[in-house]
Amino acid sequence: MRSSETLEPAPGLEPAPGETKRPPADVVAASAGVWYPKRFWQKFAAPATLWLLVFFVLPFYVIVSIGFGTVDEAFRSPIPVYQPWWWQFQTASEALDKVFGRFWPAYLRTFAFVLIASAICLTIGYAVAYYVARFGGKRRAMFLVLLIAPFWISYLMRMLAWRSLLTEDGYLNGFLHLVGLPTFGWLEGQPVTVVLGLVYGYVPYMILPLYGFLDRIDGSLLEAGRDLGAGPVRTFFRITLPLLTTSS
Repeated sequence: MRSSETLEPAPGLEPAPGETKRPPADVVAASAGVWYPKRFWQKFAAPATLWLLVFFVLPFYVIVSIGFGTVDEAFRSPIPVYQPWWWQFQTASEALDKVFGRFWPAYLRTFAFVLIASAICLTIGYAVAYYVARFGGKRRAMFLVLLIAPFWISYLMRMLAWRSLLTEDGYLNGFLHLVGLPTFGWLEGQPVTVVLGLVYGYVPYMILPLYGFLDRIDGSLLEAGRDLGAGPVRTFFRITLPLLTTSS
């Protein structure tokens, strides 16, 4: 590879005799010996920016125009108003009052279900990720394939597969009846069913990022903590957890 002194400038940018080799004011250096115009690489984001404007910003503006528009008096259908100076905030405020006033208990239950499911996913995900990262050994590739395997199946199909397990005459109730325990209406809007479904659907998304963070932690740091007399719990809080939060 040639040194930077032997590289030639781009055509058309050769300095005149006696002048210093400097780019003009409207260009910047992107690599040694080659000059590019300003914002050369930033222009590559133009297609993605146009895509967001057409398929995200514009539809979102249409939704806002409908929310702050008017309502047809005869058919009670929404009429969008695209001029912001004609927006009516009364219609949107009435709709928000109805939604949050009527469904506020459902929002609270959803928030509680999400917190419980997230805590369970974090507990299970960290245990599995730690085992694969530290004790996987030669079987680590097999474990990773098993963790990625749920993504090969549609989320809807995986949720529908639970029906054969949780119906009144399903396998789970059949097992409870076999051991002499009372059956349970799992699919009757039970909170435990909702939490189990959330955990089952999203625990792979918790395991894989945690595995990536734990796999980058140097094992010699954990060994040093144990050599200095720190137990497993103290090693986790003093070494593993700080490194995990820093790498994330």
